[in-house]
Amino acid sequence: MTEESHASLAIPPREDGDGPMLPPRDRVWRRAKIALVVVLALLAVGALRSVVANIWNERAAASATAQNAKQYVDVVTPKMAKGAGDMLLPGTLRGFVESPIYARATGYLLHWYVDIGAHVKQGQLLADLDTPEIDQELAQARAQRQQASASLALAKTTLERWQQLRQRDAVSQQELDDRQGAYNQGVANLAAADANVKRLRQLESFKRIVAPFDGVITQRNVDIGDLITAGSATSRALFALAQANPLRVYVQLPQAYSQNVKVGMPVEITQAELPGQSFRGTITHVSGAIDVITRSLQIEVTLPNPDDKLRPGAYVQVAMPQSQHAHMLVPGNTLLFRAEGPRLAVVDRDGVVHLHKVTIAQDLGQELEIDSGIAPTDKIVVNPSDSIAEGDHVNIVPPGADKGLS
Repeated sequence: MTEESHASLAIPPREDGDGPMLPPRDRVWRRAKIALVVVLALLAVGALRSVVANIWNERAAASATAQNAKQYVDVVTPKMAKGAGDMLLPGTLRGFVESPIYARATGYLLHWYVDIGAHVKQGQLLADLDTPEIDQELAQARAQRQQASASLALAKTTLERWQQLRQRDAVSQQELDDRQGAYNQGVANLAAADANVKRLRQLESFKRIVAPFDGVITQRNVDIGDLITAGSATSRALFALAQANPLRVYVQLPQAYSQNVKVGMPVEITQAELPGQSFRGTITHVSGAIDVITRSLQIEVTLPNPDDKLRPGAYVQVAMPQSQHAHMLVPGNTLLFRAEGPRLAVVDRDGVVHLHKVTIAQDLGQELEIDSGIAPTDKIVVNPSDSIAEGDHVNIVPPGADKGLS
């Protein structure tokens, strides 16, 4: 190479004057190593930065995923039910004694003397019937009785004469026995005639329709001139009579409370048409079996009604005892419907959900009265999602906070 070329390449000249002098080989290697280390350091820093950025991004994504996966719930604690000892149940007022009144004799209605709402006494005349056929039968029966009586008198006289003849041995014993048999038959015929006359007299007495007990007339289904047929199978009742003091109240008590009532227990009865008034009755009869169809127990309450304020057939509400222990109230939107039965989602101190099986004592609409399954200190999830399950971890939202905020 020429000096000009060495000068252009900035190669210093050699000291011996023969040409430019080259740098030492060890210096070149040292510089190359330094450059290589710098490059490797830069690459390592870049790689480390990428690794740190990836780790940071993964942690951020995991944190965001965990944050989004958290369930935030509102909880409530149950409160004690007020007046847990009383439960309102529908009841029906019935007369202490109620009876439809049918005719025992066939005829035409001649006259009626009482109408609906009338208070009657036992034995009071309610209506009269015209029974011409029974009257004719009674007259015929009396005539037949007279015939039987005359035949019996003749048989008796004949028997006495034949007994005297037998004593003189003028007739045989067989003939006397025949006269004795004729007399006995006459006695029997007269007895049968007397019984028939009594029967028709008794039947004729049914032309007078009388009240079987003290009460009030609740129905009158006939009028003058109506054809009245004897019996109740094919005819309608002439009147309906009910004893309104005292009254009977029939209540169907749910099976869950069947162990809480007993005979002699007092109850309060109210009627919507009589606001502010309550009536005190007493449980007098308790059915001995649960009705299979309704799963309820029939209760009968005796209710005094001296002033006739209450009327048979009315709808009333009966305050029945519920249980010996107080129930707890929870909002209706806390209930979970599962195949195993009703459940409530309860959150423990660690934020773990437990599904408690509960017994609902009464559905009050917006609230549920719970008989068993929860404690007064339990935290119950409000509006639980259908996907909530046993063992889920949830976060309880403080009062006044939003669920979307962590």
